[in-house]
Amino acid sequence: MSDLKETVLEAALDHVPFDGWSEATLAAAIEDTGADPGAVRAVYPRGAVDLALAFHRRGDAEMVARLESEDLDAIKIRDKITHAVRLRLDLMEGRKEAVRRGTTLFALPIHAADGARALWETADAIWTAIGDSSDDINWYTKRMTLSGVYSATVLFWLGDSSEGHMATWGFLDRRIGDVMQIEKLKAQMRDSKLLAPLMAGPNWLMSRVKAPTTPSDMPGSWRRD
Repeated sequence: MSDLKETVLEAALDHVPFDGWSEATLAAAIEDTGADPGAVRAVYPRGAVDLALAFHRRGDAEMVARLESEDLDAIKIRDKITHAVRLRLDLMEGRKEAVRRGTTLFALPIHAADGARALWETADAIWTAIGDSSDDINWYTKRMTLSGVYSATVLFWLGDSSEGHMATWGFLDRRIGDVMQIEKLKAQMRDSKLLAPLMAGPNWLMSRVKAPTTPSDMPGSWRRD
């Protein structure tokens, strides 16, 4: 079934630039591959939206495979994240229109939750691949922050016509710089003798939050295929 899923997805990518992530694209992919429609519906039960999610997750898997093959131990966390985001987008360079069409699909209210989960999965994949070991509130805040950085960078990248996407990489550096400033401010607040009494309650509450231990515990309770 995984072979069927990949075969149909690959065929669909030839039609996405013209018909988007739609039922028309899925029908064309079924016709091109000669696959059994019932079997295709079994692997893509929600049709086009599941097809788009499969494309997104394949990109995540390719990024993780590349990251795991590289030696990033000597690189700072900021540089690891920058490298991972750039790699994720570089891998999609030849499928930019498919990414654009996916962004349009997940902007629809009916699919917004799917889009948000897909972004979270990408952020989680990046943090996990670079060795994040947090198991408290930081597990959530890291992924939430990176989801915002990644989504903003994708939108900029889609409209970027600069050579080598240099404008996008500059934009990414600035966004990560903004995040680092926030982290610096949080550290200053934690170390402040003046603010310490005021932060005691919130800090205690946040210390009780633990990272999920199983996929079903994750936000939205989705399952990675």
